[in-house]
Amino acid sequence: MSEVSRRAKLPLKTIELWEKELYFLNAGRTSKGKRIFRKRDLDIIIRLKQLKKEGLTLAGAKRKIESEFNIRGAAPMHPDRLKKILFQIKEQLTDIASTLEK
Repeated sequence: MSEVSRRAKLPLKTIELWEKELYFLNAGRTSKGKRIFRKRDLDIIIRLKQLKKEGLTLAGAKRKIESEFNIRGAAPMHPDRLKKILFQIKEQLTDIASTLEK
């Protein structure tokens, strides 16, 4: 993280904020738990910095990044379908929890 901060010339807090707000920025973890970014993530961070300097909002910069880096978001899902999937996951987690309690 500190290397990315140094290369992008951005505070760690800014990078952390962008990582929370932008689904396509995800730091991985080393075997020792240290957070690391891929080269592509660094390129995106540097481009975000440029777009913000140009006056774009974070939402505007996000759309531009998605287009420039050919990033596709998740397809919208009907709320009823989402509820069904979440209910199935809940049932599976309940089953797992009851097995662990035995």
